[in-house]
Amino acid sequence: MTEVLWFVAIAAMLLGLLGVFLPLLPGVPLLFAGMLLAAWLDNFVRVGVPTLAILAVLGIAAWLFETLASVWGVKRAGASGLAIAGAGVGAILGIFAGPPGLILGPIVGAVCGEYLARRDHGTATRAGIAAGIGFLVAMVAKLATAVTMLAVFIFAWFA
Repeated sequence: MTEVLWFVAIAAMLLGLLGVFLPLLPGVPLLFAGMLLAAWLDNFVRVGVPTLAILAVLGIAAWLFETLASVWGVKRAGASGLAIAGAGVGAILGIFAGPPGLILGPIVGAVCGEYLARRDHGTATRAGIAAGIGFLVAMVAKLATAVTMLAVFIFAWFA
């Protein structure tokens, strides 16, 4: 049974790394779950509670940044409050539309919100582009966080 659990732990970590790029997989939570399971299987000898706490904080930070990046991108572009709200609503509703919705939801939401606020195609387009850039920045940050989590885990395991 232990071998099966080790397989699950390693598979969760690998799927977590894939989840950084594939929107339907909860990347960072899967990565953390695999690390937690591996630590538990090792009776927390190599990776203890302090290390797991650091990994959890990194995981929460990645999730928060990913959730708020499109909204921040729109706000930094000087878009209206409706565009910011639209990006947030689009991000939430995009979850239900699969991978295209996860990518396009914040963009479409920002464009719609900005167009409702100012009735100008140019500013609405800029708000959408800012939301898209926010999404890309979030993906890069999520990748950096996942790699950092993996490095911390590996260092703790072999140190």
